[in-house]
Amino acid sequence: MQHKVFISYHHKDDYEVCNFVTKYSNSYENTFIKRIVGNEYGTEINSNNPEYTMRVIRENYLTDSTVTIVMIGKETYKRKYVDWEIASTLRNDQNNKRSGLAGIFLPGCNQFNTPIPDRLLDNVKSGYAKLYNYPTNSYQLSQIIEEAFNNRILKSNNIDNSRKLKEYNQL
Repeated sequence: MQHKVFISYHHKDDYEVCNFVTKYSNSYENTFIKRIVGNEYGTEINSNNPEYTMRVIRENYLTDSTVTIVMIGKETYKRKYVDWEIASTLRNDQNNKRSGLAGIFLPGCNQFNTPIPDRLLDNVKSGYAKLYNYPTNSYQLSQIIEEAFNNRILKSNNIDNSRKLKEYNQL
């Protein structure tokens, strides 16, 4: 089954994320249907209003996605929007249906040399989400997506969305 996958990432990692999206969501691999915000995809949000920005992301990208993948680079943990996107992913209300959650380390990154966004780490520790090394093929990525999708039902009791939303980007 092909899923609509929201990609959460730090824009400093545009090059690696663009390669990932191009490889796995194009017509050849066709592993997932992308939901992503960024200039490279014609989906930038031109606003300095964080409430407006998050509303647009929720309504236009997260609402119809079934899985969120956090692409983890060296500074992803610093970004408030990544935290907000994870928080929105975990909600289950009238406007947002809960999505599965997984973290994928970008090339050169791993759990030993790369800080993990706090809210994602909370959900790894609780057993709701998992962390993965960068996939080498579409089969591996399909397995990651399918497991995250199933966990949104099977492990919904493990969700930890209790952390206060990050107010600022870390320097």
